[in-house]
Amino acid sequence: MLNPLDLTSRTILVTGASSGIGRGTAILLSRLGARIIGCGRDRARLDQLLTELEGSGHAVESFDLADADAIPGWLKGVAERYGPLDGLVHSAGIVQQRPLRVTRVADIASVAAMDIMASTMLLKGFRQRAVRGSNGPSAVLVSSVSALRAEPALAAYSASKGAMVSLTRCLGLELAPEGIRVNCICAGLIRTKMYDSYVAAAPPERHEAMLSRYVLGLGEPDDVAYAAAFLLSGAARWITGTALVVDGGYSL
Repeated sequence: MLNPLDLTSRTILVTGASSGIGRGTAILLSRLGARIIGCGRDRARLDQLLTELEGSGHAVESFDLADADAIPGWLKGVAERYGPLDGLVHSAGIVQQRPLRVTRVADIASVAAMDIMASTMLLKGFRQRAVRGSNGPSAVLVSSVSALRAEPALAAYSASKGAMVSLTRCLGLELAPEGIRVNCICAGLIRTKMYDSYVAAAPPERHEAMLSRYVLGLGEPDDVAYAAAFLLSGAARWITGTALVVDGGYSL
């Protein structure tokens, strides 16, 4: 039976794989046949992830993406240890709510480090001939619908996520001659621990108002994972430089 999302024989690196969207994506991709290299900072959670992946040959790597300059060299080492990478999903990130009156440069830098700097250096590393595979190499950056829709106290976060959309377009164009596709997902609120932190910090009335705009309800990690699987697969071979909105109708 034809499965357009079949990822058998593909090796895919997933950042932020120890929890949330990254964890859900790693598990789903393994079910579609991919060999997963999970990246995160929490070794115990990464080891737990290994027990939940289907298939064999998976591995995990403890690495702090905040050390952006070290990313290309680290990816080269990953390829030496496990073979070339056919796909990359950058799911690691942080949510930050800061009204402008209390925003500091350090706050802006913290979200930019993961969204802009890490994204750029991951793609710089992925494009290395020793790193990228020959099986339709594809990269997916997980951005946010906040890049497209404004909310109070999310200026730095929204700007950083918007930069990921622009980065996707620029590098989708630049890397196309090398056969590398680059896309991103603008995800809405997903039921994860990060969502729980948002709820705890947001005023109840604002939270309720936001929930009312999710006409299909809140999303689950698999909703983003399936979008990532599509963009990584051969079914999306003619798609690059795009931002796929996966938000339960919120941006409507």
